[in-house]
Amino acid sequence: MNYMPRIPHGFTYAKALAASQKVNWRIEDIIGGERRLDFGKPFLPESLARTGALDFLDAEAKLKLNQIRANGYLYAFGLIEEFILPFVLDHARPMLSQDDVRTRALLGFAQEEAKHIHLFRTFEREFEAGFGIACDMIGPAEAFGKAVLAHDPLSVALLILHVEWMTQRHYLESIRDNRELDEQFKSLLRHHWLEEAQHAQLDTLMVEALADGLSAAEIDKAVDGYLEIGFMLDGALRQQAAFDLDALQRATGRRFEPTQGERIAAVQHQAMRWTYLGSGMSHPGFLGTLGQIAPARAAWLAEAASAYF
Repeated sequence: MNYMPRIPHGFTYAKALAASQKVNWRIEDIIGGERRLDFGKPFLPESLARTGALDFLDAEAKLKLNQIRANGYLYAFGLIEEFILPFVLDHARPMLSQDDVRTRALLGFAQEEAKHIHLFRTFEREFEAGFGIACDMIGPAEAFGKAVLAHDPLSVALLILHVEWMTQRHYLESIRDNRELDEQFKSLLRHHWLEEAQHAQLDTLMVEALADGLSAAEIDKAVDGYLEIGFMLDGALRQQAAFDLDALQRATGRRFEPTQGERIAAVQHQAMRWTYLGSGMSHPGFLGTLGQIAPARAAWLAEAASAYF
């Protein structure tokens, strides 16, 4: 993969604030009541779920695994957004009285992340009621967030930027026009994407502000911190793959042969590595921003991302 430097983005706090005010959806308008999940359809696109390679699973088992992965997908967003919320508030605080537009844009960012956390918790209850079993998840969120926030602020901001662009890529490339997926699940992802589009812009500005004035060595250290968080997440994804295998066995009432169970866990771990790591670190928007502050590291990361496909 060749790294291509990005042209100036033109993002501003004023533009992001104006776009956010136009979107402004409410949770009660998109989930609950008659807006129910259709468990007869897949929730995630095959490009993320990757159940097709598991040819020893029948169609019903593949569908259940797809839905288990979808539940984990929204849970992961909630897990991440729980530390984004305090991080953005901390970033906004030093200039509360100096730049009204910046302050309003960042506080809106934080408010929307809090709304997303509420949305994903509501989905979790709806999913469990319809799917019929509870699925174990990595965490807890407080411990995960504490471990992430222990890193340099620029490291954390790079991770958040990675996630924001990752969200854009998933929705635009494999969800928006996919007619096979449950429409209710697509609706949740669409509304999430609408606000994350502004968040990608705001976090680009945060990364630039945090990098401003830092030495090359300091920026390089922050990139190392970003990668450390990624390695930590990779380990957690391996555990989540094991949890998902257990959930699939309970949902299907089937105990897989050891070699089959190992195959399911391995395929799903690699699928999650692409979903949460590779698709973000290889996104042109992320690489463009990283390339402005650490060109050599951006070029290296563009090549390294292929290992997570």
